[in-house]
Amino acid sequence: MHSTTLERPITTSHPRMISPRRVKFAVIGGGLVGMGTAFELKRRAPHAEVQILEKEAGVGRHQSTHNSGVLHAGLYYQPGSLKAHLAVTGIRRMVEFCQQHDVAHEVCGKLVVATNVDEVARLRVLLERGTQNGLRGLRWLDGDALREIEPHAAGLAAVHVPEEGIVDYRAVCAALLWELNALGVTVTTDADVRHSYRDNAAWTLETTAGDFDADFIINCAGLHSDRVAESAGETREARIVPFRGEYYQLRASAQHLVRNLIYPVPDPAFPFLGVHFTRMIEGGVEAGPNAVLALAREGYTKWTLRPTELFDAITYRGLWNFMRCHRAMAWEEVVRSFSKARFCASLQRLVPAVQPDDLEPGGAGVRAQAMLPDGTLVQDFHFVERAGALHVLNAPSPGATACLAIGEHVATKALGRVGK
Repeated sequence: MHSTTLERPITTSHPRMISPRRVKFAVIGGGLVGMGTAFELKRRAPHAEVQILEKEAGVGRHQSTHNSGVLHAGLYYQPGSLKAHLAVTGIRRMVEFCQQHDVAHEVCGKLVVATNVDEVARLRVLLERGTQNGLRGLRWLDGDALREIEPHAAGLAAVHVPEEGIVDYRAVCAALLWELNALGVTVTTDADVRHSYRDNAAWTLETTAGDFDADFIINCAGLHSDRVAESAGETREARIVPFRGEYYQLRASAQHLVRNLIYPVPDPAFPFLGVHFTRMIEGGVEAGPNAVLALAREGYTKWTLRPTELFDAITYRGLWNFMRCHRAMAWEEVVRSFSKARFCASLQRLVPAVQPDDLEPGGAGVRAQAMLPDGTLVQDFHFVERAGALHVLNAPSPGATACLAIGEHVATKALGRVGK
């Protein structure tokens, strides 16, 4: 066990502060959502004691840094949903945070491309959604106009989303850690929470680093959020089912084919976004991801297996209902996982000039996606509030982009429930 401290603080403006009494908060999970929540808690209640418990040896080791590095603006999400609101608010807060902390980022814009007539109709719906969600500067482009931005892209039409961009999320994690240290938040690593129980309005958290006490717990455990909630007495109505997203990278000789971000129009029959192209902030271009069932919640390779976690997934009726509804899609995803040619064929719908020889192995991430017993995926951010506790049970993409907005939302809820 050790507590992570920092050598230099980074100053920032403070919101309206509230501190009715001294309260001890324990935030479980040191990813971007957990750090964002602790950051907002301490800014709003400076006299409160805020402790982060992180099971890894450092912060941000999973979804926070195993992702595409995109700043997501909120084009896809249902107007009026919490995800739509926090995505739009979140990207603007994240860009401001990066500017204040000299974090490498670029608001380069992205294209969402329709490659057939059916997709053109769905693209118009996306444009309307983005407009209702408050995105700025959205533009409808015909085929010629889209190729002025991305000369090698195929498509009948596209929507240009100028607010989207790319960022170094590892640097975001480091900047947030500096801020937490400056505010007096304690970050304890190697502290995997195994069990939590409440007695006389006080919590005891049993961890691999010893026992900790708290007045209020906030579960931001990502890939393990359902397990942590269950350890605190919750029933797992929804369950985290891990889906691995695998990427290729374009070889240097093919990187000229993509200038910034090229995305498909989502297929309503497919529960994930689909493969796309992303220029990375450190250089290079990623292509992907697919979506295959991971054999472990942190299964970043095909062969990473944790039997108890796999058993947890395959004995969940929600997964079997999901597979029954998406049998053909699931099989195609598995095939693409093992066939570069099939993976490339999907990419060629967006950029026909890409060839299998242009692709070399890239990284992978695992999405902490909550699934219901009927096999449907939880689409919105999902929070469960209890006496002395708040559980963040679904915050996948755009969770990294929106982490500060999510943290503000969670902190506001938690402070409003103190003593209840």
